[in-house]
Amino acid sequence: MNESETRAELIDPALAQAGWGKVEGSRVRREFPITKGRLLGGGRRASTLSADYVLVYKNRNLAVIEAKKNTLYYTDGLAQAKEYATRLNIRYTYATNGERIYQVDMTEGVEGDVTAYPTPEALWEMTFPKVDTLLERLFKVPFENRGGTWQPRYYQENAITKTLEALSEGKERILLTLATGTGKTAIAFQIAWKLFHAKWNLRSLKENDFSRSPRILFLADRNLLADQAFNAFNAFEEDALVRIDPSEIRKKGSVPTNGNIFFTIFQTFMSGADDSPYFGAYEKDFFDFIIIDECHRGGANDESSWRAILEYFSPAIQLGLTATPRRDENADTYDYFGEPVYEYSLKEGINDGFLTPFKVKEIATTGDKYTYTSDDEVLEGQELLEEGKEYSKEEQNKIIEIMDIERYKVRLFLEMMPQGEKTLVFCETQLHAAAIRDLINQESKSKNPDFCQRVTANDGARGEQALKAFQDNEKTIPTILTTSKKLSTGVDAPEIRHIVLLRSVKSMVEFKQIVGRGTRLFDNKDYFTIYDFVEAYKHFSDPAWDGELPEPEPSEPKEPCKKCGELKCTCEKEYVLCKVCENDPCVCEKETKKMIRIKLSKTKFLELDSMVKTSFYAPDGKPISADEFVRKLFADFPKFFESEEELRRIWSLPDTRNRLLEELHENGYTLEQLDELKRLVKAEGSDLYDVLAYIAYHASIVPRLERAKKAELKLKDYDAPKQAFLNFVLEQYVDKGVQELDDKRLKGLLELKYGGTHEAKMAMGDVKSIRESFVGFQRYLYEDGVANVAYEQSPLMVAKPKNKYGS
Repeated sequence: MNESETRAELIDPALAQAGWGKVEGSRVRREFPITKGRLLGGGRRASTLSADYVLVYKNRNLAVIEAKKNTLYYTDGLAQAKEYATRLNIRYTYATNGERIYQVDMTEGVEGDVTAYPTPEALWEMTFPKVDTLLERLFKVPFENRGGTWQPRYYQENAITKTLEALSEGKERILLTLATGTGKTAIAFQIAWKLFHAKWNLRSLKENDFSRSPRILFLADRNLLADQAFNAFNAFEEDALVRIDPSEIRKKGSVPTNGNIFFTIFQTFMSGADDSPYFGAYEKDFFDFIIIDECHRGGANDESSWRAILEYFSPAIQLGLTATPRRDENADTYDYFGEPVYEYSLKEGINDGFLTPFKVKEIATTGDKYTYTSDDEVLEGQELLEEGKEYSKEEQNKIIEIMDIERYKVRLFLEMMPQGEKTLVFCETQLHAAAIRDLINQESKSKNPDFCQRVTANDGARGEQALKAFQDNEKTIPTILTTSKKLSTGVDAPEIRHIVLLRSVKSMVEFKQIVGRGTRLFDNKDYFTIYDFVEAYKHFSDPAWDGELPEPEPSEPKEPCKKCGELKCTCEKEYVLCKVCENDPCVCEKETKKMIRIKLSKTKFLELDSMVKTSFYAPDGKPISADEFVRKLFADFPKFFESEEELRRIWSLPDTRNRLLEELHENGYTLEQLDELKRLVKAEGSDLYDVLAYIAYHASIVPRLERAKKAELKLKDYDAPKQAFLNFVLEQYVDKGVQELDDKRLKGLLELKYGGTHEAKMAMGDVKSIRESFVGFQRYLYEDGVANVAYEQSPLMVAKPKNKYGS
């Protein structure tokens, strides 16, 4: 029997006999999806992961079964079974060939043969030996699946489960750490949904009282985030949702209390009549559960006045959500919340296919350092200019402004990107962001005056309007936004394909947030690009990039407060919110000191130059340089072909060529990366075959036009109509590349040349003979000695001894 027959005739009946699918509340989920498969480029993905069976009882995933056909050894799938159970956070997992069953307890490390599958109730008791009525009550509430259109991803379900388990165990502060773009708001919604419909509240924990629905507070630090969450919770009844509005409070003279899910920002709670914060108008135990979005940004900071809100509502269970928990002596998120109950990293998200990978262009210019000479014109600040001083790029746009250098950088990144794709540009200051906005509008191909807009704290409602339009996938204007700090978080814009760094990013927390702006999935978005003018790429070498965060360095002992005498001041704080940014302390950009403004001489401007180094995302979570990429590719070539002749044979047929590309993709060599190599070795007009042969065997790189001319001479064996068609195919190959030789392109080529398949058959005969000609002639393109074109050796050339094949 094959595997499908083994499942149908042996495994399915055994599960039914144990009651699975028959006992109320039990389900057998087949082909349970785990990952989507890492994006590889060209619309391709790596292989997905899915479990053959997942056994579900009382809305809990209890076991994984990995099946193999009955002619294989019954534990052949054991490694897969263990991997899937680990990912799904499931205690019991099984490997089987239908005739024998192997059971593993992932918690206790006990494994061995069993004669049958446990019943649903038996497996429940095996998994949860202690009775937990609260947890059972919470999990009885199914996920809100939006009419069957939504199912949690495996890590989202894990995060929800871990949170509810922590709550039932009496943990008062809970932390979830998940990469940007992985759906933290969706997780928060499902947790709130279960708590609401289970009628859980604070008294449930101590008195087993489920007489009322909970009051839940969603706290953010920006209106945009609070509004996004409010809209995401729209499956609740309208009267259950409350958006706390300070103007409404002032109008009515009281805070809103009728509702169940409340949304606000810290700043609203800190404001109030006579400088008394609004949050004090609520009883301390009014809220049962508080969700703190982006909790690393202040709420967990010892020095933040916002901490007072969390401390005031300390009776509530508090859930912190973050992509980048901050750990330093001033704001230790871990110190406040404790260790995360669940973590899901950027690396995991990209490798699982739930986030978009990226490439990095490290850009250095000759304008990164500047020394004044007399041929330059000082437009402003002559008295501040230091003769002979070399101004670094860190000082530019802070103490010295050289707009000619900024114009050069703008031209540079606009030339490197498709200008119709959505882009964020991070600038040193709000004034710098305005200047870059103007330069982009001057230098871009677009004639729309709103092509690029600035969105900063000082742009107010106009900036918010521009941001909303930018986030709308149906709108193309604005296409580029410039900012300073405001857009480093909270921008849910899946279409972003380019991030430009024109300001230094010292904080790892902020760097992760900025990179996260581009990771959300979007149609036909295989990767996004970071244009790094400020050496931010060095963060990728930091262990904190995608690993364990280091413990904070011990700080110097603080002086006791002079008023209360305590090391940690217990004095009542006076809350004074800035009227512009609504923050305490104010985060508005201070009045800029007078800067030196320079206009370069014409000669200096024309002599500006740059060096661009491209790095690719690697499955280990860090970018890999082009040189490292080539060396790794060269070392891996024997996995794919053993000689130049074998490569030629493989590449000459569409089927085997596609299989090779798929194998390369599966091993981390995507089509976009290989195309980038073509650019790096100046072989844009050549076939990808030439790049592979060049790296592997020092072969000459042959332009596609030269290959086409040689192949054209061999077409005399075909009749005139087929010669005409194959010559047309060669034209497409020269113009667009090897993808035009793919089997899947045949129909499109026939329609392009003849208007349709029927007309093509009238001209050339049946489809079978047309296809044979289309596939067969391709060998002429790659024949040995098809051309002998001298080619300058690339700096990426890998020096290597002759291999075992004598090449």
